Amino acid sequence: MMMKDLPLETVRKMMRMVPQLAALGAEVVALDEARATLRLPYNARLVAYRETGVMAGGAVFTLMDSAMGAAVFCALEQLLPVATLDLRIDYLKPAKRGVDLLARAECYRLTHHVAFVRGTAYHAPEDAVAQAVGTFIIDRSKSPRRARNDA
Repeated sequence: MMMKDLPLETVRKMMRMVPQLAALGAEVVALDEARATLRLPYNARLVAYRETGVMAGGAVFTLMDSAMGAAVFCALEQLLPVATLDLRIDYLKPAKRGVDLLARAECYRLTHHVAFVRGTAYHAPEDAVAQAVGTFIIDRSKSPRRARNDA
């Protein structure tokens, strides 16, 4: 069972509570079963080098991490705290000057304590900038105990 009806506005409010995401201007575009799409509007303050106008890798990483965390929320039966355990990102090419960046992530496996996620940052679906895979810890310490069927 997944949080199929996780309200978009609930996740938007959660993101606004994270100062870094608010400062970057990241926004939730779409949520569905175990998937999330976020947008990072182009901002000249986020470029790595002024002469190129290319968005800094750290901004891309933060966008990917946030989209992947949101995908985990969508995969859970109830909202629980999650945190990034590990995230590997492959930068395929520089993000374009002046163009918003999107990140789409999918939680493809969920165990009792760990979520496995993959995602892509892109300008258009066929124009990938980066690919990422990661794991997230799920804090179930405050949730009702459920039978464990795996790790």
